[in-house]
Amino acid sequence: QVQLMESGGGSVQAGGSLRLSCAASRLTSSNYCMGWFRRAPGKEREVVATISTFGTTTYTNSVEGRFTISQDNAKNTLYLEMNSLKPEDTAMYYCAADLWVGRSCYTQSFIQAYKWWGQGTQVTVSS
Repeated sequence: QVQLMESGGGSVQAGGSLRLSCAASRLTSSNYCMGWFRRAPGKEREVVATISTFGTTTYTNSVEGRFTISQDNAKNTLYLEMNSLKPEDTAMYYCAADLWVGRSCYTQSFIQAYKWWGQGTQVTVSS
């Protein structure tokens, strides 16, 4: 089974930056979607950004221009560069993956939850 493990979370002041990493193992499919999701206390989980096998990226409006999703295929690692952090970015961040089924990876995340999930890494932004 595919295994995902996040790291890089922590506490930072508003305006600061963090880089999250997600190590993927046994993801052997050549066509897949990966993404970052987050869930704040008392709120529903939301998609932050997705990336396809082809490198196509999509971001939710609230992080557009501040966050960057990327992947290093040689290292089988997914990244989320987070800049200009705001208190409202405080949440548990999860990486996830699924097989690509023909839709954009962003759209696919709304049709059905991704199949494989990491345990999450906490990001706390103080004012």
